[in-house]
Amino acid sequence: MKKDIDFRVVEDIGIAIVLESDQLNQRNWKVYLLNFKSETITDILVSSKGYGTLQDEQVQTSLFRHSLGSLMPNEFKAIELIDESLFALTNEFWLSFYINNTIFDKKFIFLPETVIDANLIQIPIIHKLGVLIR
Repeated sequence: MKKDIDFRVVEDIGIAIVLESDQLNQRNWKVYLLNFKSETITDILVSSKGYGTLQDEQVQTSLFRHSLGSLMPNEFKAIELIDESLFALTNEFWLSFYINNTIFDKKFIFLPETVIDANLIQIPIIHKLGVLIR
């Protein structure tokens, strides 16, 4: 039963949408997982999808699933490339991982128009501009 599950709080983990390059009016973006913890996370799974309304029409992207293996403390790993046109949608990343024998999961949601120039910061560990959710 759901009441029997011990839902652990996920802390010190982030997902960032990072500006990889900005040349000739073409921007390239990548989504990263960041581990700010002092321990390794293992058996990492991330599912991603986008959804919302564009031009008064409901839109939903394909669901992608990624297996990322392990991530050492204070490291990052690329999840996927993301097209700038998807920033008008809600972009959802559902993360599951283990620490020792305990499973953790968390949903990260980038709301429409979250990834804009005014919200770009220097992302720790990666040292590039982007938007980070922790």
